Amino acid sequence: MGSEGAARPGFVIREFDAVADAPEVAAILREAREAASWSEEALRDTRLLPGVAAFVSDRGGAVSGLVVGRQVLDEAEILNLAVRQSTRRQGEGRALIQRLLQHFVGRQVSRVFLEVRESNQAGIAFYEKHGFSKTGRRAGYYRDPDEAAIVMEMKLAG
Repeated sequence: MGSEGAARPGFVIREFDAVADAPEVAAILREAREAASWSEEALRDTRLLPGVAAFVSDRGGAVSGLVVGRQVLDEAEILNLAVRQSTRRQGEGRALIQRLLQHFVGRQVSRVFLEVRESNQAGIAFYEKHGFSKTGRRAGYYRDPDEAAIVMEMKLAG
């Protein structure tokens, strides 16, 4: 456990508070063009959806990143991941993904899926580095701009 401090300098990962955190998270999503841009209302409504888990990175009371996932039976999907531009490349994305995967393992999830814009080579490389593999392509999946999605999957040890 001693390496946790080194893995997450300057921030903590905590559960997303759908009401209090929604304004800050919506601003982060607007800034992160590669992420799905959800409104404050949509973010507040995540607490009403079955199987949804969400975590934020918090730097001294200011939200700096978010990951949202949803479980259906023994499979799950990462719906969104974004980190504030000014705090990227400091381990928050990794810590957010690890926390969500830990949550899914605890709920007997066997596989986790996600979609990433085909042009988002940095995102694809990030997910591959963290154990996801490309498994397919969905033409016309994204809008503004229209673009295909690369489907990625990770099998979790049960």
